[in-house]
Amino acid sequence: MSAEAMAGRGYLTTGWSERLRRPLQIGAVVLLGVLVLFALLPLDPTGNDLGSRFAGPSLEHPLGTDQLGRDLLARLAVGARISVGFTLVALALCALIGTVLGVLAGWAGRFVGQLFQRTIDVLVAVPAVLIGLVVVAASGGAPGLWSLLIAIVVAGWTPFARLTYQLVVRERNREYVEGALAIGAGPGRIAFRHVLPNLTRPLLSHLCLRFANILLTVAGLSFLGLGPQPPTPEWGVMLAEGRQFLFNAPQLVLLPAAAVVGTALLVTGLGRALERRWTGPSGQY
Repeated sequence: MSAEAMAGRGYLTTGWSERLRRPLQIGAVVLLGVLVLFALLPLDPTGNDLGSRFAGPSLEHPLGTDQLGRDLLARLAVGARISVGFTLVALALCALIGTVLGVLAGWAGRFVGQLFQRTIDVLVAVPAVLIGLVVVAASGGAPGLWSLLIAIVVAGWTPFARLTYQLVVRERNREYVEGALAIGAGPGRIAFRHVLPNLTRPLLSHLCLRFANILLTVAGLSFLGLGPQPPTPEWGVMLAEGRQFLFNAPQLVLLPAAAVVGTALLVTGLGRALERRWTGPSGQY
């Protein structure tokens, strides 16, 4: 096959793949919008009716009820506010801390950069569950949203710091940085006014990709009892409450599990789409 034919075939393949991806990306955005609207529904997650325990789907309870007769749809909706909202707050803090430290380390010099990377390697090796246990123990053995937030931030800022550090080191050799230095701009101004805005795209796509990891960590720590406590309708807490009824009422586990996994997949897919859109043939932004 000639080079021209191969190039044409590659173009057609790329074109078809792009046509297939675009509806999927639009669908992911639409589903995320539906999730937001679902989370804002004015439903009562704590109202119980012991006479309708483990009830199946009906007009009154579209997804049925749990072991206390509480509406599963209402608990999933309010759980979305807590699980997704809490994940977004934790993600924002992780991104802020990691990005600032990564910029400072990337601009500080080779020795500080090497020390920074070794420190991150050590922190990455510590499981988030262990950090959660230490935080809960340090707070007097009282698990809750604050303890969970501290544990997530302590464990979650390192990927942002590592990525930012690598990007800053790469950007330091660019012509616009040398030009800014030549006209007398200070290191802080160059780092945060010139270099950091050029890192928006990779950091934004990385933000979407890290969402799934933090959401799963939040649900996992809550499942282990290190986060909010019952009757709070957080998805991880719902999983922990429903596991003892797995064989009698599997929907108590399957519904919150599907909510966690589905949300993680949607946001990850959006992050991958942004990454493909913003990276060039060499894989660089």
